[in-house]
Amino acid sequence: MKWLKRIIIALFSLALLGVGAIAAAYFYVLPELPDVNTLKTVKLQTPLRIYSSDGKLISQFGEKRRIPVEFKNVPPLLIDAVLDTEDARFFEHHGIDPIGITRAAFILLTTGKKSQGASTITQQVARGFFLSNEKTYIRKIKEIFLAIKIEKALSKEEILELYLNRSFLGNRAYGVGAAAQVYYGKELDQLTLPEMAMIAGLPQAPSAANPIRNSARAMNRRNWVLSRMLEKQNITQTQYSEATQAPITAKYHGAEINLYAPYISEMARDYLVDKFGEEEAYTGGYNIYTSIDSTLQLEAQQALRNNVYAYDERHGYRGPKAVLWTDTPLNNQDIIARLKQTKAFQGLEPAAIISMGEQSVQVLTSKGETLEIDWQGLKWARKFISNKRQGKAPKMASEVIAVGEQVWIRNNGEFWQLAQIPEVASAIVSLDPHDGAIRSLVGGFSFHTSQYNRVTQAKRQLGSNIKPFIYTAAMEKGYTLSTLINNAPINNADTRQGTAWRPKNSPDRYTGPTRLRVGLAQSVNVMSVRTMRYTGLDMAIDYLVKFGFDAEDIPRNESIALGSNSVTPLQVVTAFSTFANGGYRVEPYFVERIEDSYGQVLEQSNPTLACKPEPEQLEADKDDPFASMADELQPPMAEVKEQSCGGKDSRYAPQIISEQTAFLITDALKSVIWGGGNWSKGTGWNGTAWRAARVVKRHDIAGKTGTTNESRDTWFSGFNPKLATTVWVGFDDHSKELGRTSWNANAAKDQISAAEAGAKTAGPGWNEFMKNALSGTPEVPTTPPEGIVSVRIDLATGKLSRKTDYTSRFEYFISGTEPKEFATEAEEVNDIFIEDSTEELFQ
Repeated sequence: MKWLKRIIIALFSLALLGVGAIAAAYFYVLPELPDVNTLKTVKLQTPLRIYSSDGKLISQFGEKRRIPVEFKNVPPLLIDAVLDTEDARFFEHHGIDPIGITRAAFILLTTGKKSQGASTITQQVARGFFLSNEKTYIRKIKEIFLAIKIEKALSKEEILELYLNRSFLGNRAYGVGAAAQVYYGKELDQLTLPEMAMIAGLPQAPSAANPIRNSARAMNRRNWVLSRMLEKQNITQTQYSEATQAPITAKYHGAEINLYAPYISEMARDYLVDKFGEEEAYTGGYNIYTSIDSTLQLEAQQALRNNVYAYDERHGYRGPKAVLWTDTPLNNQDIIARLKQTKAFQGLEPAAIISMGEQSVQVLTSKGETLEIDWQGLKWARKFISNKRQGKAPKMASEVIAVGEQVWIRNNGEFWQLAQIPEVASAIVSLDPHDGAIRSLVGGFSFHTSQYNRVTQAKRQLGSNIKPFIYTAAMEKGYTLSTLINNAPINNADTRQGTAWRPKNSPDRYTGPTRLRVGLAQSVNVMSVRTMRYTGLDMAIDYLVKFGFDAEDIPRNESIALGSNSVTPLQVVTAFSTFANGGYRVEPYFVERIEDSYGQVLEQSNPTLACKPEPEQLEADKDDPFASMADELQPPMAEVKEQSCGGKDSRYAPQIISEQTAFLITDALKSVIWGGGNWSKGTGWNGTAWRAARVVKRHDIAGKTGTTNESRDTWFSGFNPKLATTVWVGFDDHSKELGRTSWNANAAKDQISAAEAGAKTAGPGWNEFMKNALSGTPEVPTTPPEGIVSVRIDLATGKLSRKTDYTSRFEYFISGTEPKEFATEAEEVNDIFIEDSTEELFQ
């Protein structure tokens, strides 16, 4: 019995030593153990995602792909697969698995090797969040104590949820939600049994058992997981047999970008980085929903692209990208290999000329396709000499290209054609004039070639797009649409610019006293200068600042009447929105809301509204010094009409011009598009944007062309009551002119040269976009606001007229400003002239 007693004493002593050792180890590592309660509020590193207003994914930023999922949303079969593989007794132990530890200890004693299977899921969570992966005894001791503490702090479901979302599963995928997307392009609840087993087998070998890189090892690992599930009776023999026979279907699925809009995504990224810092922005799991309408964005991108291509082709072909061979042809495989070194973008595909007919060529693409380009796709390619001069129209394909050349081709929607990368730049932006929401924004032809956002960053001279704002100031001072302004040369030049500045019309034509409506519609330069002289330089600048233009960018001289101030397209479209919404200057915005990774709204936009606040809101804000009210031009409560909108916390845009003035300028800007006069009587006249009338074919649109000196910048800005849009075309290098074309695309012979200008260069992009953007929406009828009257005037004098023929028309006036006397017979002289409808007369 002595030996039994000694054994008992020895075992008891060993137990005491073990307890003492554990206690000693615990107190030794205690100062280094982190607070596991932080796991209750842990933020998983999740990428930033940017969406359109209608939920289309625009972009994703961040190295780690993670889609956090709640435990309740994980399929039970996937949970079984994970537990059967990683920790079968997970719901039975308290953080550590004695059986697993004993097995690992035995393996260590018998083989000298450390076992990977000793760690429970709780221990893996402890290691993943708080420790390194180094295989040391002290790390293992810390891991054990942390696991026990975690089990006391969190429920089993919470621990498993952390594990499922934290585990690295290869290909930058963290967590099962991201793995389902990366490997199968699916949501978790769409996964099949073999797919779940594949994902469950990845945590221990995300690289070695990766189904994309090593399908054989991945299949072995998957089938082992399935065997564990069968052993634990979580699947049937039939399920096991079918799943193990399933092929490996995994392939890499990138972030599912539904809408490619890189300029707006960069703006959203910058916004969040400024708000939270780069690290938090890229890993905090934020979802930014922009104000972009996906349909309008696609229309804007296509309109800009088509317009830039059209300009580029008008100015000739600059030659091939490269010459692949001259005498000895390359074989097709070598050609394709060379072509693949050049990436396709914006619809442009690299191709090689492999054979040639008289008026056609055959090309080989980087995809190995052989295509034929006939004369329709080649005849545009006159030789580029300069932006002002092109060569003769080609008659044969050999005059354009040669076999062995590497070129660009594109499908224009009808046929394949020869193409080239445009050098000209452009921008387009549209917004909702009633709250400033940016609905589409394209900062350039290609983000691939230039990340410069011309909508927000490029400040360029405005040209004649300035004129509606100059006339607005004059009308607020007393001018009317029938006011006569002398369309005659200006000889008393402004000398404040250092030299004598004598503005001229373009073309250099003068018609004497002309009504304001006609002067704005036909963009008559000297009339704009005289109008600004009427308001005075200070008043004109004050109004430009009211419309949102920067004072420091406005020169203090008369050249601003012709648009010498520098502006961004976003400033321009915001200013034009004032006419569309009744006189309010809204604040443009592009972030509708920001959500966290679980869909909780962290920030919600509160846009400025182009309307008058509710009467009760005015009353509530009377004594509130912090109330966000419009400026001093906001009408008193007694004047508030049924136009009110918004709610208790709404913000209201300042009303910078009267509703009546906004209506009158808008109506005059309709004449820019629709012209005036009586064509049947020979007195019809075009506005500068007559092309818009033919393309868009709506009477609720208004707009203004703009061209700067030497055609360096061209603009078209316009709107209907629902949407305002600005298009700019020019070169990033401001010293380069847009030039002119020395030919007519529809004629066989050279025609008179035509200068690039707002209506011709920027206008087609606006026309195409607005035609498609407004398609299917009803026309908004013209409804004059209260305080507007209509009287018949004589076209020659602007006075009242008793005649009802083509020498008169009805004109709108603010009540009290209409003419009071009738034109005499001697005054009734028709000053309307006919414009050539095929050429641009005024810029």
